[in-house]
Amino acid sequence: MDASRFHGIYPILYAFFDRDGRPQRAPLAAQVEAAVKHRAHGVAVLGLATETNKLDVRERLQIMAWTAEALNKRLPLAVTVAEPSIAGQIAFVRAARDAGADWVILQPPPIAGFGEAEYLRFFGAVADAAPLPVAIQNAAQFLGIGLSNAGLTALHRNHPNVSLIKGEAPAHVIARLIDDTGGAFRVFNGRGGLELPDCLRAGCVGMIPAPECFDVQVACYEAMRAGREDEAEARYREMLPLVTFMMSSIDTFVCYGKRIVARRLGLGEVHDRAPAQRPTPFGLATMERFLATLGPL
Repeated sequence: MDASRFHGIYPILYAFFDRDGRPQRAPLAAQVEAAVKHRAHGVAVLGLATETNKLDVRERLQIMAWTAEALNKRLPLAVTVAEPSIAGQIAFVRAARDAGADWVILQPPPIAGFGEAEYLRFFGAVADAAPLPVAIQNAAQFLGIGLSNAGLTALHRNHPNVSLIKGEAPAHVIARLIDDTGGAFRVFNGRGGLELPDCLRAGCVGMIPAPECFDVQVACYEAMRAGREDEAEARYREMLPLVTFMMSSIDTFVCYGKRIVARRLGLGEVHDRAPAQRPTPFGLATMERFLATLGPL
């Protein structure tokens, strides 16, 4: 399956909840409209920013459907698949296809401690049954499980449908991955957009950040793509303090990033789904300084 058209900045949407902890549809649609308005290259959903680990399968399917309906094929849609079994992931990938997704990102099952060969068998079995191009989220520091570059190479060789990677690593590590795997993968990095220009220099085809400053990241990406590296570096410097703050931990970027997006979109009060990191007065004051440099989405 051809994945060559997938590139650029794919904001991965936040899940918003009402006072009773139920997922809300309107904030997903608002994030989708912002992505289209500010010329994102795609949209992603159900990753760490979407708090997929706090959602049951019914909620994940609902959020995916709401996102796909709001997007209406105006941009490519990538869906993260985090079911803990092979059968569950296959079923979810097929549901993603039916909803209108263009590609899927597989997370490893949340069971650590086995040899790499076991995870390769897991991903391979899902990929062989997947009707969409497949990416692997290789994020050991966040998910507790990762594959070696040799393992990824073997996975692609034996299951060519695995043709993308969602990395979560510094640019120099990504450069080594791309070199070691012989350019077999289209690689997106995450980490909130840290090192965006250098990630592109390393060979990444794009980034999958949370949405709080994705509009600046789109401008940075397009400047790099057009060879205007000084402009790209200037736009990157604009967002670097915010991204550094956000990426101090996953809980921090969900806590404050969601609030930044809500403010930029005019969504009103944010309700956290427990268990959750709660904002502090100092954290909120820090957030306000960043918001002062960002306009509405």
